[in-house]
Amino acid sequence: MIIIFTDGSSRGNPGPGGWGAIVIHNKKVLELGGGKKKTTNNRMEMAAAIGVLSHTSKEAEITLYTDSSYLINGITKWVKGWKRNGWLTRAREEVLNKDLWMEIDTLARERTIDWNYVSGHAGISGNERCDEIATGFADGKKVKLFRGDLSDYKIPNILNIKKSEFKAKTKSCKKTKAYSYVSSIGGIIKVHHSWEECERRVKGTKGARYKKSLDTNDEERIIEKFGEF
Repeated sequence: MIIIFTDGSSRGNPGPGGWGAIVIHNKKVLELGGGKKKTTNNRMEMAAAIGVLSHTSKEAEITLYTDSSYLINGITKWVKGWKRNGWLTRAREEVLNKDLWMEIDTLARERTIDWNYVSGHAGISGNERCDEIATGFADGKKVKLFRGDLSDYKIPNILNIKKSEFKAKTKSCKKTKAYSYVSSIGGIIKVHHSWEECERRVKGTKGARYKKSLDTNDEERIIEKFGEF
């Protein structure tokens, strides 16, 4: 069994970004990472998965931990509908990040992968180290990546992950300040910067969908969710 941790980061959405990953197999550890000058957080989360899965053999058995629900939902749920519809959303528009989704789909079909969500910045050492790698590349730093024996690895207890630690932590939207509001009417999706603006569009409109986002990443997830099957 191969254990993998991944994370992605961007300074702005879009903006400079980076990704980081850790592979643990046969008591060996390999850190991977990379960056781009202009990208998004979600694309870096996906780039991490692509980068690290490309370093594993076909038919490998993998347990992968990520703090990106966008990545997990996309590859385990949404991709099935997209493929049936020729990589188009319900609104008949091309799937966002189609190029990366196609790469991940190919890699995932060639391997057995158990996708697990872990809460970001929750003290899970593998996730914390991947975040350090990703943000380092996003900031243009020279990141030193480890390759060697697990016994020499500087991250302690990386394999001691309790089941409770990789359950998604949810927040009440009613108590959290909105970053934006996303609405969808007849498959046409719009982003609003105030509830009043969103309410004017959806109020009294049959079949209207809307949701508050908490940050740029959440906004992207909602847009993708409204466009999925």
